[in-house]
Amino acid sequence: MEPDTPQVPEPNAQPAYRKPPWLKSIKIRIMAFALAATIIPAITLGSLSYLQNTRFLNEKISQEIRDSASQVSREIDLLVKEKLYDVRVFASSYIVSENMVKILRTNGTTVENLVAMSLIQEYLQVVRAKFADYAELMIIDLDGHLMATSAPERQTPAMPLNWREKVEDGQAVIGEAYFDEGLQARVILIADPIRTPGGESIGVMGAKLSLDAIDRVLTAYTQTDTRETYLVNNQGKVLASSHLFSSPSREVYLDHAKVTRLYDLIGQAITYTSYDGPTVIGTLNVVPSLGWGVVAEMDKVKAFAQIADLQRMTLVLVACLLVGIGLCAYFLGLTIVRPLRRLTLGADQVAAGDLDVDLPVNTRSEVGYLTQVFNRMVARLRRSRDELDAVNAELQEKNRKLHQLSITDELTGLHNRKHLMETLHGEVTRSKRNDHTFALFVIDIDHFKLINDTYGHQKGDEVLRLLGTIFRETVRSCDYVARYGGEEFIVMLPEVGGAGSREVAERIRERVSRESINRKGDRVTVSIGIAMFPDHGDNPEDLFQQADHALYAAKAAGRNRVVTATGQDTSHQEEKPIRLIPTGKRQNMT
Repeated sequence: MEPDTPQVPEPNAQPAYRKPPWLKSIKIRIMAFALAATIIPAITLGSLSYLQNTRFLNEKISQEIRDSASQVSREIDLLVKEKLYDVRVFASSYIVSENMVKILRTNGTTVENLVAMSLIQEYLQVVRAKFADYAELMIIDLDGHLMATSAPERQTPAMPLNWREKVEDGQAVIGEAYFDEGLQARVILIADPIRTPGGESIGVMGAKLSLDAIDRVLTAYTQTDTRETYLVNNQGKVLASSHLFSSPSREVYLDHAKVTRLYDLIGQAITYTSYDGPTVIGTLNVVPSLGWGVVAEMDKVKAFAQIADLQRMTLVLVACLLVGIGLCAYFLGLTIVRPLRRLTLGADQVAAGDLDVDLPVNTRSEVGYLTQVFNRMVARLRRSRDELDAVNAELQEKNRKLHQLSITDELTGLHNRKHLMETLHGEVTRSKRNDHTFALFVIDIDHFKLINDTYGHQKGDEVLRLLGTIFRETVRSCDYVARYGGEEFIVMLPEVGGAGSREVAERIRERVSRESINRKGDRVTVSIGIAMFPDHGDNPEDLFQQADHALYAAKAAGRNRVVTATGQDTSHQEEKPIRLIPTGKRQNMT
């Protein structure tokens, strides 16, 4: 074999191609790749950006006015429901219901009738003075006759169709919006039935709600870019607006065809000419409680002026992308640094208490392995947190049940003495603040010891449970019933006067006396002592003492009766001392 000899290049041979030194630079190659990868997408995206963003802007404008109309309709619906609740509270007042019963029972001009009407009139005026959104409060009987009003001039309102049927079914009534000449205000009539204690509808409590309240809602919740938001009925009459009614008596109508189209396309944005001339993009959303629509409008010229700005911005963006190709190297650097930054931000979230962190692992480098370890650590912390949350939730539920047991009488299901005292102190504070009266009943079962001795303690417990049920059913839902101890019960009637409290007490006494406790028809009676705040005391201790004295007087007078406290302190009398027994059981009175 011959030895290898060096090969000498031929004289005419071309030298091998070598890359220029500048192409060996990673930075240059990154920039070259960025140039090739950016120019084509930039040109393509630049040509498509305008169309895409135009569609997006159209949808954004439509969504904004839809959101505005939806939000305002919800707020108006909440406002109307709140006002209906107010009227229902007014109608359920003892002053209204009890005096209405008296007026309808006498059916004539008697002293009792005049006094009852005077009380109702005074109540309407006082309530109207406290609630400025109501232009007028009134009482209307089932024949549509105006019985009482807070306004100085009596004017029977026009009631909507089928209002009496709704009232007899216990439903609220909402009338049409109109301009009241007497009140010089835009109003809408809302009404709720007035019921007897037995649930029978005997009339309605009506209120003329000022549409200024709806104007305020429209103004407060109208978005900045929205031209106008207004309330319109299905005849096209604009009832309230965010900035329309400089004159209360002004009437504005939207073209009927446009109103019909808006109602047919509820929740959809359409283009039309508004009532005052400009072309707008608008949508309608119905207020459930009223059946009328909230219209949100945006000026079309103003809205689509943004598209030209968008076009210019798109061109500038494409130019910036082409000019800033050199920034590709920076973005590539970010791809290297991004995992570390993600890890740092994740650690900050965990340090701040956020354990819902799961970082992506995009590399198998040291940073990727560190990210995996971090994720496992966070997962263990998250499991520990979830276990702790479960334990805390269980503990909270047990505490809730324990609290419920602590304030409830086990035998009757009524509130117990502890909760009674807390509630009574709170009612005294509230009544002092609001200048209200309330009544406190102390009720004792007559000859309860004889019941236990005759029928056994089990029958005695049944009697206690029965009377607890009777007390709850006889009073209002807002009234308070508790077992003080033994055979003694406490009833508290907020915002009730002396006459009303006496009537309720007699109703309780009569109901108890009619109830049989066994198959033989044996009955039980109760004695009731009444104390009124603040007439008989302005603190819980004095009220209890006066009610206790009244109860003793009822027992001494023969039992099965109601006695109201005199407001005098009789604790100094030596012949028949009276004291409150912590258990509520008085051996000398049973």
